Amino acid sequence: MGKLDLIQYKRALDFSYNFYRHKYRKGIKFPYFNYLSSVSNLIIENNGNTDEAIAALIHDYFELEDINKKSNFIKKKFGVKVFNIVKQCSDYEELDNQNDQWLEKKKEYLETIQKKSQSSLFVILCDKLHSVSCMINDHNKIGKKLWKNHVQTTNDILWYYKTLCNKLKKFLKNHKTLKDRFQRHVNELEYKIKN
Repeated sequence: MGKLDLIQYKRALDFSYNFYRHKYRKGIKFPYFNYLSSVSNLIIENNGNTDEAIAALIHDYFELEDINKKSNFIKKKFGVKVFNIVKQCSDYEELDNQNDQWLEKKKEYLETIQKKSQSSLFVILCDKLHSVSCMINDHNKIGKKLWKNHVQTTNDILWYYKTLCNKLKKFLKNHKTLKDRFQRHVNELEYKIKN
């Protein structure tokens, strides 16, 4: 397991909790902070370093805050490495919830995967692995009602995760076990969507 700077990590945990405490993830209502903590735990359990674990706790910060105003804040609080991971993980341009725009932004995001750092790809993998796992768990509990919480069609959601999975297998070095697990989860999600 990678060595973790527990003091810095605790600062990031506190920051993430305070920032996200009133936010909830899509699907069955669940505190978003707990979701982020789970992603960060995946990083730690798979030999991630402190910067990767911290970035996982705030990886979508720029999607919720103005990147121009907050970039210096993140650099000062957590360092340039964390800032760069968070920036590369974020699809931070403002979007409305229209499916066509979502699809275009995801296509653009996927085109940049090969340019991202290995640390960023690792955080993206852990995030999306946990995201698909949550979708599967929610689907097991509430069935197709789950998709009412999404503007995107199930076909578009599935396309995104399948494409991302293939790109992560191609461009992320190491982490074979996690990549294989992500593939199995995507396959299970596809089965649930199509049946």
